[in-house]
Amino acid sequence: MTKSQKDNLFQLVKSLSKSEKRQFKLYVGRLGVNADSKFLNLFNFLDKATIYDEAAILKKGGIKKQQLANVKAHLYKQLLISLKLSPSHQNVRSQIREQLDFASILYHKGLYKQSLKILEKAKEFAIYNEEKNLAYEVVELEKVIESQYITRSISNRADELTIQAKELSALNVIASKLSNLSLQLYSIILKSGYVKNEEENIYIRDYFYNRLPKFEISQLGFREKLWLYKAHLWYSFLTQDFLNCYKYASKWVELFYENPMMINSHPVFFLKGNNYLLESLFFIRRKDRFEKTLSSLEKIIKSDGFPSDNNIEALSFLYINLHKINLYFTDGNFDEGLAIIPKIDSQLKLFKNRIDEHHVMTFYYKFASMYFGSGDNDTCIFYLDKIISNKSLSMRQDLLCFSRILNLFAHYEAGYDYHIETLLKSTYKFLLKMNDLHEVQKEMIKFIKSLQNIYPQDIKKAFVKLHLKLKTFEDDPYESRAFLYLDIISWLESNIQKKPIGEIIKNKYSACLLYTSDAADDSLRV
Repeated sequence: MTKSQKDNLFQLVKSLSKSEKRQFKLYVGRLGVNADSKFLNLFNFLDKATIYDEAAILKKGGIKKQQLANVKAHLYKQLLISLKLSPSHQNVRSQIREQLDFASILYHKGLYKQSLKILEKAKEFAIYNEEKNLAYEVVELEKVIESQYITRSISNRADELTIQAKELSALNVIASKLSNLSLQLYSIILKSGYVKNEEENIYIRDYFYNRLPKFEISQLGFREKLWLYKAHLWYSFLTQDFLNCYKYASKWVELFYENPMMINSHPVFFLKGNNYLLESLFFIRRKDRFEKTLSSLEKIIKSDGFPSDNNIEALSFLYINLHKINLYFTDGNFDEGLAIIPKIDSQLKLFKNRIDEHHVMTFYYKFASMYFGSGDNDTCIFYLDKIISNKSLSMRQDLLCFSRILNLFAHYEAGYDYHIETLLKSTYKFLLKMNDLHEVQKEMIKFIKSLQNIYPQDIKKAFVKLHLKLKTFEDDPYESRAFLYLDIISWLESNIQKKPIGEIIKNKYSACLLYTSDAADDSLRV
């Protein structure tokens, strides 16, 4: 019987590059006894296979059923050891841990001075690279050795190590509290999206400030500042304070440019910081800065010195392409934007095991919105159905909510009146269940429902009436979030003026540029 391709060992084998496969074979081949081993035969079989088929393994792999689990476990372990030895997977943290292991071995052999010498160098290296958790581990081992062997190398050695341990511990506690706060806020935005009312706003505000640790900014290093800016960023996103989002995302990215060696040490955090900076610029509609930031990020990613591995490759694909799509939404160039969708969609399949489902669905919503903006409602519905029919998507309720609402409008535009009544009922039921039925959603659903009873000559009046109602919510801090997902006001204006929605958005963007002043630029300065 064929099992799912999501077998962990099969996925690991398929993730290996040619050089990693070659190194693995050299690694296991260092002992001639491994040449015909069962685990190496299994590796060769899985390497050639296109799907994980356990029955085929048992038939052709020379492995008995009762042996398979142990052989798989052994192969998995050997692959990880081989990867660990690869220079491409060596980083600052692995180098420090290696030195810790060497020092521990020397200590147990009674070679205390040699052990302490290695630990001193490892500690300096860890502190220099902002690896303070590992630096603390080094100090603790130094304390153990000093407590059992009086080296007399420094007269005040005990006091020095105690002070170092105390300082590192204090900074580690601050970093831990800030990272916990950042992660908790991120979890909230994934599950619920932005704050929906004043009650939620007060809850999030109290939640944030009650958990924000006390600190002196001058005492914080790179790592502590990074988590501080992250926490502020998520708080700003939750409360829809997009200028502060821009402020803290800029601080985050600038922190890396002030410490360029950290880009190579923490490339994922560097990519994420740029991602949120671009997202902030998109929300505040600064296309000029958006384009410069996106172009700069692409150049850095493609440069020879930028780290590269499977994870970084997937994140780079994710962020660059999401923001390339957003660029077309800024000024309504939907028709031009359609040209990049097929390529992105096909590449998504290549990254299916490395990009989480939430981000795949975000791509689908962007695709659907682009097709809706260009007037291709059938393709819009096709991508929305991928989101709505996904029963395993438990995060981003706001994404699920607006997918259903956009689906209603796409069906109306496509002339599928016979589906409207059923969709109205299911959408209304869904919104009630998730407690997300706000005034903007209510008005949109009420409008779609009423269209079935409006004479053709009165439709324009109905559009004008809804437009006037929704305009009152544009500046509402909680109701306006609906317009971040679906520019329903521009859609109404396109129907009223009988112009493509892309043209409406383009005209708004052009008008906005005319009023951009130096004062507006000053508001963005960090």
